[in-house]
Amino acid sequence: MKRTLLFLGIIAAMTFVSCNQNQGATAQEEEKTESTAPGKGQIVYFNLDKVLNEYDMANDLRSVVETKIKGINDEVNRRGNKLDSDIKSFQDKIDKGLMTRSTAEVQSADLQKRQQSFQTYAAQKQQEIAEEQQVMLNQLADAIKTFLDKYNAEKHFAMILTTQGDILPAPIAAADSSLDVTDDILAGLNAEYVKTKGQSK
Repeated sequence: MKRTLLFLGIIAAMTFVSCNQNQGATAQEEEKTESTAPGKGQIVYFNLDKVLNEYDMANDLRSVVETKIKGINDEVNRRGNKLDSDIKSFQDKIDKGLMTRSTAEVQSADLQKRQQSFQTYAAQKQQEIAEEQQVMLNQLADAIKTFLDKYNAEKHFAMILTTQGDILPAPIAAADSSLDVTDDILAGLNAEYVKTKGQSK
């Protein structure tokens, strides 16, 4: 009888210790889970490449700019092809002796003027494309910076860094993945963009 009571006492004690250990482990796991989210005063980072690829505003602006660029390039190519065709036609007539020298000189001078004019036009259009791309980048940079200022006012991080590249990302080559707030920033940027798009309609 005493042995049975002793045995039951040992089992009860073991069960109690085991329960306390499990509760302690659960509390530690909860602590770890809570501590995986970066907290106030920490330095965090985000992947700028991923943001630029998955940010809805970036995709919308890119689509608009690409359409404009395609229109500009199509027009430049159309004018260039027309000029090339006229030059070939002129050369063909010269080779076959189908025009007088004085007519050829006038047409040659006209084609040279057109060629110079086309080169100026093509250069202007390339400048226009570069400006469209720069304006798009400025709009994205402004939207991201405005969001980050607001985001950090809520989170109180010591610093938010950006990283770019996949093979050897710079400037952050390696870091604790729990400090990567890319997904959080992307979700916030896209939510903000949906709101501003809704207001502008």
